[in-house]
Formats: sequence, structure tokens, C-alpha cells
Amino acid sequence: MEIELINRLSALSHPQRMAVFRLLMRRCPDELPAGEIADALGFKASTASVYLSALTGAGLIAQRRDGTRLLYAINLDAAQELVAGIFLDCCRGRADICPPQLQHIIGNISPMTDQKFNVLFVCTGNSARSIFAETILRDHAGDKFNAYSAGTMHRSELNPFAIKMLAQKGHSVDDLRSKNISEFQSSQAPRMDFVFTVCDRAANEECPTWAGQPVSGHWGVPDPVKVTGTDAQISLAFQTAYGAIYNRISAFTSLPFDTLDRQSLQKRVDEIGQQPAE
Repeated sequence: MEIELINRLSALSHPQRMAVFRLLMRRCPDELPAGEIADALGFKASTASVYLSALTGAGLIAQRRDGTRLLYAINLDAAQELVAGIFLDCCRGRADICPPQLQHIIGNISPMTDQKFNVLFVCTGNSARSIFAETILRDHAGDKFNAYSAGTMHRSELNPFAIKMLAQKGHSVDDLRSKNISEFQSSQAPRMDFVFTVCDRAANEECPTWAGQPVSGHWGVPDPVKVTGTDAQISLAFQTAYGAIYNRISAFTSLPFDTLDRQSLQKRVDEIGQQPAE
């Protein structure tokens, strides 16, 4: 066990291998092709292959062949063993040594309490998918959740097809606006209980740690803004995106929050993210 721990720490001691590991953690439980990993991190294909091979060899990530592609995903069991090996075995779980944000891992995990939760949906542009999610959650379960959305781009505008779709579905669109993620990272911003990314690009980006360690998940949906063609074809793409997000939010709001501890809740959130997006 000691040798395995040292080998895994050695694999993560290289900054680019650590970058691959962090990317796959952000996208957990998704499986990513090697090409997407290389593109997201700006690596040459051959360089990414070397890093992926090292992490696979250390058992930190898993590899699966899908036709001609190799898919990679984080090995959560190995990641958990790594944390436990450092903070439990080495440090004997001392509360005065272990970081406060790891107390939910080291100690007992308390069930989510009966409260109104703050939920943030993050996309690249905050023009369509994240706006859909904010509006659907607000109107579907606004008595239990405060819904917010933001984009990682410096500047964006609401997409007119998205606004038209929401209005057709009976949602109020008068107060909707495009927002940057920085608006929710100040000390005056609401403290988030859940943070969901709804596009792959935003999920791949390196974001600052959120205060309070919210439960996070990736609910990737194809970008309807990229669809070209007739108005009918574009509208169909927005309809598909809306439906996928609506179904995931319906599943999310139906969860028995008062009976789920944090670990169980994270698992259910990940399962919702694996629902078909089309």
C-alpha cells in the first residue's frame, strides 16, 4: 500500500500529468477521448498519450477502447484511496492536520438539511443552455431552490432563439440577463450548494474553488447555438436542449434531499448527468 501511494503521488508530481488528472476529475464520471483531453489542455497528441499512459499505469485513471478510440475516465476508488492514504493512514485522521474542507470525507457525512438551496448553472456564454436551466429550475421548484446561471466568457448576450423558446414554454423572460461567473465569486455573492456545468467547454476549464465546497456535477448538453440551417432546424436544436435540461432538473428536484448524505447525493447527481442529452 505504501509503494502504491508513493507511485501515485509520483505520477501526480508532474504539472502536466496533474493537469490531466484535474481535468478528468472535473469531468467525472464522463469518459473523454484522448483527442479532447489534448485539445482542452493544449497538448500534442503524442504528449497527451505519454501522460495518459503514466496515469493509467498508476491506476489513477481508467482506459477503455471504444472502436478506434481510447476513452479515459477518473478512477474514483484510486482517488479516494490516495486521499485516505495521505490524511488517514499517514496523518491518522487528525482534525488539526487535515484540511477543513476534507472533514466531510474524514468524518461522518451529514445529510443535506431541509433548506432552500442555491444552485448555479455554468456554461461558456450564458446565452442558452445555462439560461434554460436557471429558468426551468426557478419556475419548476422555486420554493425549494434559488436558481442562478453564469458564463465563463468575458461578455455574452442572450440568444434570441433561447428567449423565444422559453416564452413559448410559458416562462417569464423579462428579468433574464447574461451574467459572468465572476459575479458569483465575490464575498457578497450567494453561497452555492450546487454548481452544475451544462457544456463540455466550461467543464474543462479551470475554475477557482467555490466557497463552502458545493456539490458539483457536469450535465453536458450539445450547444444549440452552433446549429445552422433553417429556422425550423435551429428551433428543433433548442427544443432538444430544453427537453434534456428539463428532464435532468425534474430528476434533480425529485431527489429525497432530507434522506441523502453528501456522498449519496453526489452519486445521484452524477447519475442524472449520464442521462441521454438528445
